[in-house]
Amino acid sequence: MSIEFFGVGGPGQIGNLKKTQVAKTDTKTETGQTDKVQFSSVLQDVHKAQAARGSSNSDRIERVQELKAQIAEGTYEPDLQKVASSLLQFLVERR
Repeated sequence: MSIEFFGVGGPGQIGNLKKTQVAKTDTKTETGQTDKVQFSSVLQDVHKAQAARGSSNSDRIERVQELKAQIAEGTYEPDLQKVASSLLQFLVERR
């Protein structure tokens, strides 16, 4: 892009600006081929795992509801040995 000021040419093109070309239309005729999509077996396995997780997720939701009910009633008694063991394991692995 150049600018003329009172008939005097200004600086030439500034930066890497380039004129855009008009896209040409494709005049080819279609040959009747259709696009196909094939997913890898890994992606299919991921989909299966997500479907299986949905059922185990409902089990987890039920367990959480049971624990909430026990806490609300005051009958929840955690296993202190398991809590201490998990806490120690967490602290050791973090270091």
